[in-house]
Amino acid sequence: MKEGPIKTLGYLDPYWRPIYGYGEVEKIGNRLYVTGQMSHGTTGDLVGPASVDADGLLADCSNMALQLRVAYANAQKLLRLFDANLDDVIEEVLYVVDLREAARVVEHVRKEVYGKFWPSCKSRLICTPQLLFPEQLVEITLTAETAS
Repeated sequence: MKEGPIKTLGYLDPYWRPIYGYGEVEKIGNRLYVTGQMSHGTTGDLVGPASVDADGLLADCSNMALQLRVAYANAQKLLRLFDANLDDVIEEVLYVVDLREAARVVEHVRKEVYGKFWPSCKSRLICTPQLLFPEQLVEITLTAETAS
């Protein structure tokens, strides 16, 4: 029987993990798959939550840059669990709820967090009507490749 690569999971432990339960980073072979990164702080609360109206619909997306920065910072923490960093990222997907606001801020935030104008990874920007929380504007998924 041929054995596959060892799978290892890592977590930042947001408060919803025991309820929903997912590995935020998964290592299979030399690949790291970081999923579901949003702007949650160390207590699990959303940093820079968007304003919503009485029906729970978005009223303001002006915190998108802040949410992106925090989501990237969370992704970096997960990469560091496996001695990796954003330089190892080969692909990213940014899920956003407002494409206009994303077009205005994504380029600047990516340049800031990657430290260069053209990071050496594939990037997709996907607009979705809603994410897990009504106040959530962004979510990031990354794939990184490490030497071992």
